[in-house]
Amino acid sequence: MTQAGRLGIGIIGAGRVGPVIGAALAGAGHALTGITAGSDPDRVAAILPDVPVRDADEIVRISELVVLAVPSDQLPGIVAGLAETESWQPGQLVLHTDPGYGTSVLAPAMSRGAIPLAVHPAISFTGTSIDLRQLRAAYAAVTAPAAVLPIGQALAVELGCEPVVIAEADRAAYAEAISTASEFARSIVGQATGLLRGIGVENPGGYLSALVSSTFDRALRDVTPPEFRLPDEG
Repeated sequence: MTQAGRLGIGIIGAGRVGPVIGAALAGAGHALTGITAGSDPDRVAAILPDVPVRDADEIVRISELVVLAVPSDQLPGIVAGLAETESWQPGQLVLHTDPGYGTSVLAPAMSRGAIPLAVHPAISFTGTSIDLRQLRAAYAAVTAPAAVLPIGQALAVELGCEPVVIAEADRAAYAEAISTASEFARSIVGQATGLLRGIGVENPGGYLSALVSSTFDRALRDVTPPEFRLPDEG
């Protein structure tokens, strides 16, 4: 470790999620060892200036915490492939950000002695610095073996999130809830803006912005127990 409690962190996945996670953890004082190449290097460089681009197996070899921020359909194969290269190290932390998996998907790394964590921040990532502000208002689902659950929770806090423990067996239901909320919101907004555009409203997204935001806020407030509401929410 670089300092007491500080980790050398490598990021595998340079899409919308990985660079933002790296920037948030770097902001908490951790050192970034590298990130894998992505399809938009300029965007990644804007979020993570001076962080070297490295191969995935090299990142695993030199990092104390490896963050896997890759699409769901790629995660099992990447974990297994890295296990075949014998890159994972005993005592190393490995964290993935996918909502649908718990820690079982990390079994190949665990077989090499790595410590598994699943932390999913519940935001819709844009891949820009805007996400860093969103993280500070978000919750994160944390799944981990009981002995290392506090590590996962602490990392969620360092991302800026409020950690919520989700059991391994409940990750599929959790992912369904996240997908339902995301897809419903996009579908309804798309339908409504299409109708407004059809009657000549030039900026339907802007027109609906305050309405949609206030409606969703009210709907969420209505299902939030009183003890969890902020003082100004009544």
